[in-house]
Amino acid sequence: MKILVCIAQVPDTTSKIAFTDNNTAFATEGLTMIINPYDEWYALVRALELKETGKATAVHLITVGKSEVEPVIRKALALGGDEAIRVNTESSDSYFIASQIADVAKAGHYDLILTGKETIDYNGSQVAGMLAEALDLPFISVAAKLDVAGSTVKAEREIVGGVQEVEVSTPVVISC
Repeated sequence: MKILVCIAQVPDTTSKIAFTDNNTAFATEGLTMIINPYDEWYALVRALELKETGKATAVHLITVGKSEVEPVIRKALALGGDEAIRVNTESSDSYFIASQIADVAKAGHYDLILTGKETIDYNGSQVAGMLAEALDLPFISVAAKLDVAGSTVKAEREIVGGVQEVEVSTPVVISC
């Protein structure tokens, strides 16, 4: 199984945030940037666990951004990613980011594409769904538990009043 993990660079949660451009953009001067925690702690860690148990053969990483995102790519590789892809362009909005990732994912023939549930900077929770649509793949939103058996993925989602169990064949896009 070949896994693609989408990672985003976001401001460290301990950083003091300021805005520029009439309060429409983050002021990045002096701002510490990190891997989006949902991408790292849930999507990347689960992908690496699947690789460690032999259920995945490769974990590739992808991010959209200019050279300033290189530190988060290096950290994700240091955590255990096998290969990293940086789409060298400004990440302007969720649809654009999803379309850029979709272009790479189509060529890479991935079995499982994982994202965090949302980024902590914009909290849009849009990229994964748009990515699944662009790739014409099934989509599981906000998986709390994920297991793989061959080409079958089983996920659990917390819903109002309980837990929903979902089973789907690969390829699939899942936000974690």
